[in-house]
Amino acid sequence: MASYAVVMENLKERSEFMNESMQKSQTITDNMISILGSFDHRLSALETAMRPTQIRTHSIRKAHENIDKTLKVAESILAQFDLARQTEAKILRGPHEDLESYLEAVNQLRNIVKFFSTTKGLKSSIGMINHISSLLAKSVLKLEEEFRQLLNLYSKPIEPDRLFDCLPQSLRPSTGSDSKGDGGGAKEHQRSLETVVYHPPDLIPPRILPLLHDLAQQMIQAGHQQQLYTIYNEIRSLVMEQSLKKLGVERLGKEDVQKMQWEVLEAKIGNWIHYMRISVRLLFAAEKKVSDQIFEGQDSLRDQCFAEVTGNSVAVLLSFGEAIAKSKRSPEKLFVLLDMYEIMRELQTEMDNIFGSQCCSEMREAAKVLTNRLAETAQETFVDFEEAVEKDATKTAVLDGTVHPLTSYVINYVKFLFDYQSTLKQLFGDADDGNSKDQLGVITTRILQALQSNLDGKSKQYKDPALTQLFLMNNIHYIVRSVRRSEAKDVLGDDWVQIHRRVVQQHANQYKRISWSKILQTLSVQGASPAGNSSFTGEVVSSNTGISRSAVKDRFKTFNMLFEEIHQRQSQWTVPDSELRESLRLAVAEVLLPAYRSFAKRFGPMIEGGKNPQKYIRYTPEDLERMLAEFFEGKTWKGP
Repeated sequence: MASYAVVMENLKERSEFMNESMQKSQTITDNMISILGSFDHRLSALETAMRPTQIRTHSIRKAHENIDKTLKVAESILAQFDLARQTEAKILRGPHEDLESYLEAVNQLRNIVKFFSTTKGLKSSIGMINHISSLLAKSVLKLEEEFRQLLNLYSKPIEPDRLFDCLPQSLRPSTGSDSKGDGGGAKEHQRSLETVVYHPPDLIPPRILPLLHDLAQQMIQAGHQQQLYTIYNEIRSLVMEQSLKKLGVERLGKEDVQKMQWEVLEAKIGNWIHYMRISVRLLFAAEKKVSDQIFEGQDSLRDQCFAEVTGNSVAVLLSFGEAIAKSKRSPEKLFVLLDMYEIMRELQTEMDNIFGSQCCSEMREAAKVLTNRLAETAQETFVDFEEAVEKDATKTAVLDGTVHPLTSYVINYVKFLFDYQSTLKQLFGDADDGNSKDQLGVITTRILQALQSNLDGKSKQYKDPALTQLFLMNNIHYIVRSVRRSEAKDVLGDDWVQIHRRVVQQHANQYKRISWSKILQTLSVQGASPAGNSSFTGEVVSSNTGISRSAVKDRFKTFNMLFEEIHQRQSQWTVPDSELRESLRLAVAEVLLPAYRSFAKRFGPMIEGGKNPQKYIRYTPEDLERMLAEFFEGKTWKGP
């Protein structure tokens, strides 16, 4: 309890102390409020007294700020005036010394005009703008002249040798030759042996193109686009035409083509094929690079300029092709037409890419029109050739019955066709539908049928029916042998070959029957056996009943006369194929010699015992064999 009382006493004392302290704090607070109120009153009075001074100080500060701003504007204006003087000096010196610095000065002039155009209230702005604008106009004229001079300086016709060096090796002219190309001789299967790479030349040095580009951009910004267009086209068009002229390209029309001899025209067509390849893949491709770089970022102007520069050159090249396609058709033109069609097909993708813009649409269309026209003319020439073969009325007769020039011409023609199989696939339809091969087979068959029909007519010119058969045998054999040794066999088929081999044999059999039946009858006992029966097989009637010595003499005399006559004629005839010639001689010998030996053995003794037996028995079997070896050699007979 005592402790509780102590605690309570302590708490009471502390409570009284705290109360006393709070009363003292309140007194101090009241005193401070009184002092602060008095100070605030005095401060308010002081502020009221200083307010005019503060207003004057703020005005002075604002004035200083405006003066600073004015000075800065004046400095920038003076700087522009100073820059204008420096830039004007560069402009007056011209672009020749330092083109890049000159172009930079032109840009600075434009910026100065822009500065003064946005600086309002300055009286000198209008005068400066007019002065700088006048200076800009003069600078652009100098840029225009610089563009002309620079482009003209580096625009030179390209020499043919430089273009040839850009070709794949197989397409380059041989050393010492002129600009003649391979024409149609280099077929795709030959060119596929190497990687065909074309390297378009630099028509303008690469270091000059960026300068020309910058000049062009400045002229365009100055509104001189039309002047730029005119300058570029005048210079580059002339250079393009001169380059083609150096290459050998010349403008030829239908009338020019019609007047030319075939050998001259054929050479020009071969050259034209080469020129087309060089022009599209090298010259036009290189010109496209030039225009692309000079007019980068200006697509419309670029396309217009390229179309203008190349338009006339393309027209000159295509006009020759049109002249050929429209000229009078003839069989010998078929292969050059196929060559021309082939090169146009070959270049179609490049033509579409290089001349892909709308501005070049006429050139693309003209190239496609030429391609189609060449195809139509080639197809029509096929029909013409078939009719010409069937109706060929040449009076040139082959007196020795050998292969007629028409036959060799037609066969060579057909063989050449198969060098153009891929081209003909395009000509006759889609390469993948299988119809093109069938179409080629139909055409080949019809041409050969027309040839055989004509040969039948020509064979009737011979008065000797045996020579008629020999002529047909020679020619049909030549056709069959040529087909068997060429790609035509794959198209015509084995059945065609076998059928026509039998035709050759039939003509050979007919020749033997006509030539030798009569002479073999003289070796029979009765001499009256039907032709082509026992007499031709060499059968001799064994009985000699009723045969007198005089009759035997007559038989030997008749045999000698007939054999010598046949030998005289047929040693002048020709069987050009050595295998066929030996086969025919052997077939005759196998019939004639056994019959002669048999007759001579049975009836020779009746003559040998008489006067002058050699007058009748003039030949031994060995003599006949030797003389048979002289048949079909095309020689002049010199007697036994």
